[in-house]
Parts: sequence; structure tokens; C-alpha cells
Amino acid sequence: MSEDRSDGRNTSPPSGSGPRKGSRLNDIYHFELSSDMKRFARKYRTEISASTSSVMSTFAAYPLDFAKSRMQSYGGTFSHVVMDAYKTEGLRAFWRGVTPPIISVTVVRTISFSLYQRAKYSCDRTIKSMTGKSPLEMANARHSYPNIYTLACFGTAGAMAGAVITTLSCPFELTKLNEQLAGKMHREALSAAQAAKSKTLGQPGTPNSQVDLKSGSMYTAKRLTRDRGIAGLYSGYRLHLLRDTVGTAIYFMTYESAKQILANARGKEPTSPYAVVIAGGLCGIVSWACIYPIDVAKTMYQKALLSNNAKNAVRPKIKFFEFTSYRGLGVSVVRSCLINMIFFSNFEFMKKRINALEDD
Repeated sequence: MSEDRSDGRNTSPPSGSGPRKGSRLNDIYHFELSSDMKRFARKYRTEISASTSSVMSTFAAYPLDFAKSRMQSYGGTFSHVVMDAYKTEGLRAFWRGVTPPIISVTVVRTISFSLYQRAKYSCDRTIKSMTGKSPLEMANARHSYPNIYTLACFGTAGAMAGAVITTLSCPFELTKLNEQLAGKMHREALSAAQAAKSKTLGQPGTPNSQVDLKSGSMYTAKRLTRDRGIAGLYSGYRLHLLRDTVGTAIYFMTYESAKQILANARGKEPTSPYAVVIAGGLCGIVSWACIYPIDVAKTMYQKALLSNNAKNAVRPKIKFFEFTSYRGLGVSVVRSCLINMIFFSNFEFMKKRINALEDD
């Protein structure tokens, strides 16, 4: 028979001693938004969903973006670039400069998606007034497929959003590129100096495996502004504008069309999880495959301007279907696919949860 150890004593907490720890945890887990917060969330559901999704996707895929920039600028295989950076600069190199992209990409994507939503409805009204057909109604109808009206609507809206947002994103992307290339440029400068010393004094130079970097996004921005004025922050702007205008048009056009084919056209919900994941990955792959030579030209041009405080550089030609114009494409495709699968999955999930909020 089991022994009773209670001894008839009352083991419940005394009155007035306050809520138990378990009670406080339950209150946290069952936290309810106020009616005002729910209305605010529904009003800005696109911005809230885009910002949280951007932070997650950017941080997860940043090492691949680092490798892509190094491969575009210096060549080499993915494994060589990764091992070279790890041996000489350490693990932190793969996330060097990650803070500006997290901030900039979050801001840029939030504004970009907000602009895209507004441009999409504006294009829909314009096309409907001209042709009597609504692209958005066609895209949202069950068992419907993409057509010239939906492609024109999504593509035009994407191009408008991409063109506008470039003005904001160019300085952030330039400083990010400098952070990603800083270690390699520093080692090249050391090697050149050691070679010159060896030639002059007849003494062999000693390689330095420890890279001392004086970098950072603010330092880069100040240096560019000091050397070339405010315009220095927009080095490579024309190539950046071309890339983002064309790329964003293809990006949204592919995402909306793929989601329509995989969901609406088959009689399923527009935000069907598998349709969102596949469409998200596909839009990243297709857009990067189309604009990659433009991105390579932009990277090479900006690298030339960043190296040795150069004030002038020859803008490289955009070369399609040449091997050198596709260095790092595989890494970029994998990175973009990963980013957009994470981004759109969380984006659509957040929007659905916010739309489900009800006022008290």
C-alpha cells in the first residue's frame, strides 16, 4: 500500500501570493491582440508579412550570396571560393556585411511589395478600361490559365516597382558588395605591395594569412561620399536600374503565373502551400537566369570603382550566352530558389493568419 505523505496539510499556495508560474505562461501563450492592433495588422498585412519574411530568408541564404559575389569578381569554383575565404578570413566572412542587407532587403522588399500591390491594381484598372477585361479577375478565377492580359498586368506592375525601388536599394547593395569583396581585395593589395618590395629590395615577400579589414557599411559609405560625393553611393546605378526593372518584372510575372497554373487552374486555393513553394522557387530561378549577365556586369563595374578608390572605370558590356557572364549562376539560382521558397511560404502564411483575425 502506498504511503500518504501529505499528512493532511494543505499544499495549495496561500491566497494573495500571486499567480503561479504556469498561469503566467498560459497567459503569454493565449495573448490576444486588441481590436485596434487587429485592424492595423489587416490594413498593413502586406508590409508586415513581407518584412518578417525578408529577415528570415536573407539571413538563411546570405553565405550563398557571399560566394556568388566572389565568384563573379574573381572566378573559381564554389568549393574553392568557400575554402579560400574560410582559411584566410574565418567563418565570420560568410556573414560579413549581413546587417545592411537584412535592413535594406527588409525595407526594400516591404516597399517593393507594397508598390507592386498598388501598381497591380492600377494596371488592372487601366487594362480593364481599355479592353473591358480584368486581368485580376481572370487570374483569380477557378480553372483559368495565364494569358496576355495577366502577363501584361503582373509584368508591368513588377517593372514599375523594380524601377522605383532601385533608388533606395543601390547604396545598400554597393556597400554590401564592398563587404563581401573586402577580404579578397585586401589580400590582393598586400600581395602587390609584397611583390613590389621583393622586386625593389631583392627580398622575398612573406604572405600574411591574417586579414586586417578596415571596412563596414558606414565606413564604405563615408569613403565613397568623400571620394566621389553623393553620386559615389550610386556607382553602377544604370546597370542596377536595368537589372531590377527587367528582373522584377520577370520575377512577379513568373510567380503569379506559376501559382495560377498550380493552384487556381486546378481548382485549388490560390495560396495552396505546395503551389506557393514551387512558384516561389521558380520565380527566383527564372528571373536570375534571365538577368544574370546584367548582374555580372554590374558587379564587375562596381568592383572596379571600389578597388583602389578608383574615380573612373570603364562600364563593361553586357554579354549574353558567354561563359564568363554566367560565373556563379548555379550558386545564385540555388540561393534565389531557397530565399524565395522561404519568403513566399512565410509571406502567404502570415497574410492568411492576419486575414483570419476577427475584431472582438
